[in-house]
Amino acid sequence: MTGRINARLQELGIDLDTPAPPTANYLPFTISGNLVFIAGQIPITPHGMKYQGKLGADMSIDRAQEAARLCAINVLAQLKVACGGDLDRVSRCIKLGGFVNATPDFDQHPAVINGASNLVVEVLGDAGKHARFAVGAASLPFDAAVEVDAIFEIA
Repeated sequence: MTGRINARLQELGIDLDTPAPPTANYLPFTISGNLVFIAGQIPITPHGMKYQGKLGADMSIDRAQEAARLCAINVLAQLKVACGGDLDRVSRCIKLGGFVNATPDFDQHPAVINGASNLVVEVLGDAGKHARFAVGAASLPFDAAVEVDAIFEIA
């Protein structure tokens, strides 16, 4: 299905692959009224996990921002499924949450999660501007460097 958002993704060279299925007993997204709650997405591709490691130990902020960007792409892939393939139904991104696999002394969590925030705004424009949290975690599933979840409003 073509549309304004799909055209923007194409312009940015982003292909939304079929999202990975859940790895446990949860739904990849839930719709309640006009809100879509996207479960946490990790930096995985159809070829497997791409960014593993811990900030403050064995991963740079630049690499972690790439991981956060990939997480946001996976969020959008889930959102596309939730919208029946029509991302033009998205009214706005309400909130984005970011978890960073980090050592106790690492304190640049917001810089890392900017990789996800920037991508959402690149794709959705002003409708992509959102509230956000960025926190550190002692570990993440599959040693992922980053995990991102989100809430969107849809028409």
